[in-house]
Amino acid sequence: MGPLFPTNIIGEELNLLLAFLIGIGFGFLLEAAGFTNTRKLAGVFYGYDFVVLKVFFSAAITAGIGIYLLSYYGYMDIKEIFYPQTYWIPTLVGGFIMAFGFIIGGFCPGTSICAAATGKIDAIVFVGGALIGIFFYAFTYESLWMNLRESGAMGKVNIAEWLGISQGLFLFLLTVVAAIAFYIVTIIQQRVVLKRNFKL
Repeated sequence: MGPLFPTNIIGEELNLLLAFLIGIGFGFLLEAAGFTNTRKLAGVFYGYDFVVLKVFFSAAITAGIGIYLLSYYGYMDIKEIFYPQTYWIPTLVGGFIMAFGFIIGGFCPGTSICAAATGKIDAIVFVGGALIGIFFYAFTYESLWMNLRESGAMGKVNIAEWLGISQGLFLFLLTVVAAIAFYIVTIIQQRVVLKRNFKL
């Protein structure tokens, strides 16, 4: 993705050390928030716990607004931020596979690593399965996946530019959508939990 700070300021080694420490802190917070618990993660798909959805959606919006403000006041050049080119077909296929694995295993890649680090057996098995999938993909890439990987090329897509609106308006609309989504999932969660308690 790129160095945390320009290498002419603190150097590549310190950048890597800071990234390592931030990663440890992030993993600690995931564990402290209960995001290494499969029941909490799977709750999104079964409608009884939407905390994960709310937290990650809130984090994305907060980061987006923060970057926008830093750019607006001249502290950051958004054009210097790296993001990969978009290939919409493999993105949909990969998203489906990840969602399928998420529902079955109860983990996403990041939370599975954190859970495995705490010694959870199911997470260790999940990470093992992920590694098998990674090696299978790598060794069969040219024969099975290369054409899929390069299909649906759209170049580097900025959603706001793609929609023909400003970055500020896009962030505002995204925040409104998030607020509406939070309200809807809260109602869904209350009804699902009430129904489960009634059955008990």
